[in-house]
Amino acid sequence: MVSAYPPVITSVVGVSEIPAPSAPRSVLVAGGNRGIGRAIAEAFIAQGDKVAVTTRNGGAPEGALDVRCDITDPDAVEAAFKQVEEAHGPVEVLVANAGITKDTLLLRMSEDDWSSVIDTNLTGTFRLAKRAAKGMLRLRRGRIILISSVVGMLGSAGQVNYAASKSGLVGLARSLARELGSRSITTNVVSPGFVETDMTDVLTDDQKALIKTQVPLGRYASPAEVASAVTWLASDGAAYVTGAVIPVDGGLGMGH
Repeated sequence: MVSAYPPVITSVVGVSEIPAPSAPRSVLVAGGNRGIGRAIAEAFIAQGDKVAVTTRNGGAPEGALDVRCDITDPDAVEAAFKQVEEAHGPVEVLVANAGITKDTLLLRMSEDDWSSVIDTNLTGTFRLAKRAAKGMLRLRRGRIILISSVVGMLGSAGQVNYAASKSGLVGLARSLARELGSRSITTNVVSPGFVETDMTDVLTDDQKALIKTQVPLGRYASPAEVASAVTWLASDGAAYVTGAVIPVDGGLGMGH
């Protein structure tokens, strides 16, 4: 008799333990020169994929194609995809990780503070996904993974622009999931919480301790833990997962 329930997972799977697809794929990681993006790029490289990363000023990890690109510029996005396609073939996995912050309280937030964050984090992701989808539709397969944030679900004082941009990625992803699913293209969101990166290193010890009290697991994530969720969504094991929001936040945003 076949059980109606899925098997129980008895161990934690790390990045290196996730089985890689049988053939190397063309993977593009936007914003892959540091922090979470770099860890994601390195995880795909470790699996044997052909990885390209977009950066503004260089610094791609070893083994990756370094593509200079400002995702707020449509022409630069088009040029970046052509460079990747010439080197690695059509993009089969897109990870949209590039993003910026310009934090300040609402009444102090300028028009530029708002528009620059929205244009980079949300509109820039739209540009990447639209261009990637063209090749994926021809291939009749593909994986689009958008990197959001727990802030997009919980909100955060002083981050109206950032939270709005990251929340918008969920609606974008779920709409794409409905549009592209019939062509075996999945679109999902990974929503990290507090992660050990250059951005969190600037916090004081007191600020870090306070944040940890709000996280059920009582610690920050490592970039590799976020990368593990991303590589799983791009793996064969996640072929039937689309329109999902995968939290990697230690339980901080549970219920959202």
